[in-house]
Amino acid sequence: MDTTQLLKGVLDLAVLAVLKDEDGYGYDILRRLREAGLEEVGDASVYGTLRRLFAAGLLTTYVVPSESGPHRKYYSLNAAGRDQLTRSGKTWRSFAITMDALLDDRGMAA
Repeated sequence: MDTTQLLKGVLDLAVLAVLKDEDGYGYDILRRLREAGLEEVGDASVYGTLRRLFAAGLLTTYVVPSESGPHRKYYSLNAAGRDQLTRSGKTWRSFAITMDALLDDRGMAA
């Protein structure tokens, strides 16, 4: 199965989840996603997702000066983002349970 197609469907949720406990800037968020196991996520996809989530009112931003390069734009979840994370997390868990049951019924579970 092509995981890039799966990533497109869950990248918003993954980015919100990564920001749940700690704010981050673009490359930091990308690194955390990859360290969590989403190695195939692309730079452009993450930056586009951050812009889209911000435009949707789910994230806030602030700039932090950097002594070793350009200033960094940090993203953080706001109340609407936390609500969306909760809703999307419930949807994902329900979907995953359904898929697990389908696979178990056909003797395909890991």
